[in-house]
Amino acid sequence: MDKSPSRETKISYAKQSISQGDIEAVIEVLKSNYLTQGPMVPAFEDLVSSYVQADHAFAFNSATSALHAACLSLEVSAGDVVWTSANTFVASANCALYCGADVDFIDIDPHTYNLSSSRLEEKLIQAKKVGRLPKVVIPVHFCGQSCDMVAIHKLSKIYGFRIIEDASHAIGAEYKSEKIGCGRFSDITIFSFHPVKIITSAEGGMAVTNNSKVADKLKLLRSHGITSSPEKMDSRPEEEIWNYQQIDLGFNYRMSDINAALGLKQMERIDKFLSRRRAIALEYDQKLQGLPITLPFQLSSGLSSYHLYPVRLNLDELKKSQKDIFNSLRSHGLLVNLLYIPVYLQPYYQSLGFKRGYCPEAENYFHESISIPMYPDLTEDQQLRVIETLSLVLTS
Repeated sequence: MDKSPSRETKISYAKQSISQGDIEAVIEVLKSNYLTQGPMVPAFEDLVSSYVQADHAFAFNSATSALHAACLSLEVSAGDVVWTSANTFVASANCALYCGADVDFIDIDPHTYNLSSSRLEEKLIQAKKVGRLPKVVIPVHFCGQSCDMVAIHKLSKIYGFRIIEDASHAIGAEYKSEKIGCGRFSDITIFSFHPVKIITSAEGGMAVTNNSKVADKLKLLRSHGITSSPEKMDSRPEEEIWNYQQIDLGFNYRMSDINAALGLKQMERIDKFLSRRRAIALEYDQKLQGLPITLPFQLSSGLSSYHLYPVRLNLDELKKSQKDIFNSLRSHGLLVNLLYIPVYLQPYYQSLGFKRGYCPEAENYFHESISIPMYPDLTEDQQLRVIETLSLVLTS
């Protein structure tokens, strides 16, 4: 007889939180005249831009689309190179390739698991010698903790690169007492609203910026490169009707009003979500002490959104491999995850010439980490079960 945990008793590593209010907001749009290109998207954009204190916000159908458009708005093209963290999802690198540019990777800080500003500086010094400096650097705020943006911004002024913050994990997080996305240390910030993120619009993303020229480009690229603004349109014969013109090569990257309505409603609870995530993290911090694992390190300069809670296995003290522990936890009904495999180890990137050993710290993290359950609806009883099961698996 199969004694494995049922679907109902399994605990995922992450999960969306959907309220009756969320459902009603979506239903209201479904009953309205506008399923797309209606009032919900600008309302969502206005709320997010106000929340993070940015001048402009543009909703996209995914954070991946937003990253692509962000690169294009900074004129990334063939012959350019974009650098990002080795420890991220593939979209942080793929966006450069979509533009015809090359991509390269920076190793991570061994404590925060974010892009290392010291490794970045070392690589910039060497790149300058060979005339191959990056056009754009994409720091990724892993788990919701900010990268060392002061140092990265300072380097951008010395070496002349632009900055796109990949804050897919980090809406609501803070750095230097300001919301990530305020734009103090970057050109553009990208948020993700995938179901496992801090808030969700089912699928979706957003680009925020304080640069009006970049904002105009993002707006064009999101919707086929089409404008209806008379001041931006070419003159045409007066007897012809020209109520829109394509003035750039854009994409259909728009978010629907259905998605925006969900995101808008979720934003009403973002601070509640963040408070609960931080409470869960604190409980883990306290109750997992003494186990042969390294808990997430938090810098005093910021306040994480705790999208993830990765523990790092002290394999020298354990009698089991990372894979054995991973499989054992899942067999006990904890659907833990591994985030992330270094991007350059993916077969596609290996075909481009990247090899093992390129970013040693990122590979060490990959071989030792496991992300345990972290989401607002995780109950106290469920968290206790996570703690007890992790202790059992690690010490038996």
